[in-house]
Amino acid sequence: MKENFLKDYGVLHMVKNKDIAIKAGVSVATVSRVINDSGYVKKETKDLVMKVYGELARADNVLHQSILSTTANIIGVIIPDISNPFFGEVIKGISKVADLHSASLLVCNTEEQIEKELRYLEMFKTNNIKGLIITPKTDQVEYNAKYLYQLEDLGVPIVLLDRGINLSHFNSVFVNNVSGAFEAVSALVTEGHQEIAIISGPMSSIPGRERFFGYENALKSNNITVNDELIFYGDFSLESGYEITKDILKLKNQPTAIFAANNMMAKGSVKALMEAGLSIPEDISFISFDDVDMFEIMNMNISTVSRPTETMGKVAAEMLMELINKTEKPTQINEILLETRLILRGSEKLIKK
Repeated sequence: MKENFLKDYGVLHMVKNKDIAIKAGVSVATVSRVINDSGYVKKETKDLVMKVYGELARADNVLHQSILSTTANIIGVIIPDISNPFFGEVIKGISKVADLHSASLLVCNTEEQIEKELRYLEMFKTNNIKGLIITPKTDQVEYNAKYLYQLEDLGVPIVLLDRGINLSHFNSVFVNNVSGAFEAVSALVTEGHQEIAIISGPMSSIPGRERFFGYENALKSNNITVNDELIFYGDFSLESGYEITKDILKLKNQPTAIFAANNMMAKGSVKALMEAGLSIPEDISFISFDDVDMFEIMNMNISTVSRPTETMGKVAAEMLMELINKTEKPTQINEILLETRLILRGSEKLIKK
């Protein structure tokens, strides 16, 4: 029955039983029985399920056909964490430029999963996008071949945003992670800190490595020994910042300051500090890479390395549009490096010694 229904209504497989059940006001099991013709269902219920199925399927088909349309002006965007406000601001910047060019955005969230990223790239291959802006999950060597093959096989202009891919030849927009982290840690040292813990991002990513190098260089430049016991590696998630901070608080020799290498880990870290009854900077000093809206709402004056996030999105989108409109394939790779800004709000100060 399902095959005939699909044929009759010209529907796509994207319609989910759960969505049909919600709209029809029946159980998912009932929808399954109707679609698969696997059990008794009242005729009026069966007719209702089929009607709702058709409505949802046609709507999905319209969307799919618009994507496939040769006239569709669609830009693909792949980001690793849509819950991160940084990427929300980036998308805002991309969207403003896309609007100027009457382009639509198709945004995909990989949740930092390489499998999802590769799957989205495969999806874009079968859809008619004009170009792609992507923040890849990782630049580990074992994935480079897959990345490069999938990306190059799209046959459209591509711009890398925030994270790079080793050995790639795509245009890119980055920030100066090294100098941003260097300035943050140097500010802590200036305040008298010697024992500074870092919650680093993964070393498999360019931002993770570069921010760690900035931390390391700041200590060495000030003749401070880099203490391996104060180095912790997270994955840019709130959860990793939270768990790592709990580990930091178990250290016999407590650091006087923490440098969190991104905003999500900073949120998790501050949560753990608050649960432990600690105050910033009275009990421990703190600097975050990237601003955190939550801190401002809670009236917490957390010092931060601020990035021009919306500008990053705008620059990436403008670069992509320029590539799309070029009649000849560019022969030169263009990498734009934007500078960060250190904003000191007092959380870096050394209160307890």
